[in-house]
Parts: sequence; C-alpha cells; structure tokens
Amino acid sequence: MFCVFCGKEIELEDKVMRNDTCPQCTRDLRCCKQCQFFDHHAYNECKEVMAERITDKERANFCGYYRPRGTPAEKGGRNGDARAALEALFKKK
Repeated sequence: MFCVFCGKEIELEDKVMRNDTCPQCTRDLRCCKQCQFFDHHAYNECKEVMAERITDKERANFCGYYRPRGTPAEKGGRNGDARAALEALFKKK
C-alpha cells in the first residue's frame, strides 16, 4: 500500500484498522482517500454505491467497504495529460 498523502510505501501485516496511521506523515490510513473505491467523479466520491456517505474523506471511518489502494497515484494523471495537450496545442513555434 502507498500513502496517498506522502507517497510512502507501507507494509501491511493484516487488515487496516481504524486507528492505523502512516509512519511517515501520521495521517489516517483507513479513510476514503486511502480506499480503492475513492473517486472524485463518482457520486459521494465513492465507486461503491451501497456505502454510506462520509463527509470528511481524510479522516478515519468505519466504512465496511474499505479496501486499501494497492498502487501509488500516477503523477500528472488525467489533469496533467490535459494540461500537456493544451500546452502543446498553443505552443509558439
């Protein structure tokens, strides 16, 4: 698992408990932003349609659908790709 806040790789021995934190940045591990179902574009920012609404996505919670993310977020991602395309389009020659 990789922490979405600091990017540090975290070795998990068992499942993530509500009070577990990242050893590097001390942020909560069992929160929406650390879950594989988290998505800014989905309803309630969660791909799991049966999950209860959680307002603070960066704090620990008791969601029964929580699954830790397995890979780090890509640098740039969709927004970075779009920006690069626009810059290439309007680049002066």
